[in-house]
Amino acid sequence: MTQAQIWEIARRQSAIDLSCAPEDFLRAENVVVLSRKNERARRYLSLPFSCQLVSYGGNIVASVQPEYREAAERYIGSFPPEHCFETPNLHVLNDALAPLGQKICFMAEYFLPELELLRALPCGYELRLLHPADFKELYLPQWSNALCEKRKELDVLGVGAYDGGEMLGLAGCSADCEDMWQIGVDVLPAYRRQGIAPALTSRLALEILERGMVPFYCAAWSNIKSVRNALRSGFRPAWAEMTARPAAFVDEMNQGKKP
Repeated sequence: MTQAQIWEIARRQSAIDLSCAPEDFLRAENVVVLSRKNERARRYLSLPFSCQLVSYGGNIVASVQPEYREAAERYIGSFPPEHCFETPNLHVLNDALAPLGQKICFMAEYFLPELELLRALPCGYELRLLHPADFKELYLPQWSNALCEKRKELDVLGVGAYDGGEMLGLAGCSADCEDMWQIGVDVLPAYRRQGIAPALTSRLALEILERGMVPFYCAAWSNIKSVRNALRSGFRPAWAEMTARPAAFVDEMNQGKKP
């Protein structure tokens, strides 16, 4: 698989998710489309979107329901793409959506492997390749980034690190769509800062590529530890997403956590 093919596959999947065309992410101008359900979308997405913004760096594609189109179109036409995903500007969109019962909810950066940089990084502990049958006893809080208990059927491959037979780190991937597998990783606190996370992530990425799939990695840009792991593992930023959800959903997520 070439680097160009990796990018093509990623844009194709984003187009499926947003109900647009892959070439829309390469246009000079912004694009607004109507969001629709699609069985080929990433499994964890809630479709149709009310208002979803995605940028591969050059423009923004907004996938919306009709009642939010005007607000989204006006917003992405008011600021450069990179500023639409940060404060203070995103408050403009949040304020426009609030009377319509929506709030900004999720924001994340997605990473793709850079083939020239990706290699199996060294680890001072034993590494083992794991399969779904090995995951049965691993759906525990300490491995909640590597494995997803709510979608066990999507967890397809993993790499574990062991110290004397005891697992100390785990990278797992979920088959979230047809051609792309998402990587998550956990390392026990006592073993962090030893290069274990990038060793696990890079090994798993290579295993995914050998199976003809594209590995991808997601992190909030404020999660410095996770972003550093992506970079050390041979991944580079590819696209950004911002998601609006019903205000009741956002308020429920924040319940009991207000200052």
